Amino acid sequence: MQLTPDETILFTLGGIGINETIVNTWLVMIVLTVASIIITRHLRPDVPPNRWRTTLEVIVTAIQSQIEEISPRASRHVLYFSGTLFLFIALSNLLLVVPGFEPPTASLSTTAALALSVLIAVPLFGITRQGIRGYLKTYIEPSVVMLLFNIISEFSRGLSLAIRLYGNVMSGAVIAGILLGVAPFFFPVVMDVLGLLTGLIQAYIFAVLATVYISSATATHGKPPEKEKDQ
Repeated sequence: MQLTPDETILFTLGGIGINETIVNTWLVMIVLTVASIIITRHLRPDVPPNRWRTTLEVIVTAIQSQIEEISPRASRHVLYFSGTLFLFIALSNLLLVVPGFEPPTASLSTTAALALSVLIAVPLFGITRQGIRGYLKTYIEPSVVMLLFNIISEFSRGLSLAIRLYGNVMSGAVIAGILLGVAPFFFPVVMDVLGLLTGLIQAYIFAVLATVYISSATATHGKPPEKEKDQ
């Protein structure tokens, strides 16, 4: 049984093997980009909303409300970042129902890349909010003795995000493979439903954790929380 789409090389480009993970990642990005263009091309106050626009507004509003509950200082940039993470992971897992499609989130390289993007985004948001000096100061709080522990904690966050997402997707694939060997006619439908539900939950958890880390990095100690103006 194949455990990761990295093992499947679809074609070579300039002597470099392009595996299924890369191709499926680009397919998900293309679907998201095309869908957003189609839905928002007539996004004007004078144009009555259709069902696709209404669906998009519901999704964006739900994501924004969740972010505002977590981070009182949340700006539009946090919505763009965490919302994109959620949509990418959710769509990747939802496309599992397409025959022959292996979600890119079933590859540790993809989940590691997503976690790395969070690791890079957290200090960027923190520096933007507090300045370089203010953000670096958080690494020696409450005392300089905590410097090493805070650095380790920062990197362990990304590692935990990658392993958590990869482990959940892979565990579902392994269980499905076992059940298919036992009862190949009934369990596929059940596993597809459970896979879709788990995929949405994992997308939500990943985006929420990313928002929590960003909120922690942008927190100004000793000052009451204030919501930033939309940018």
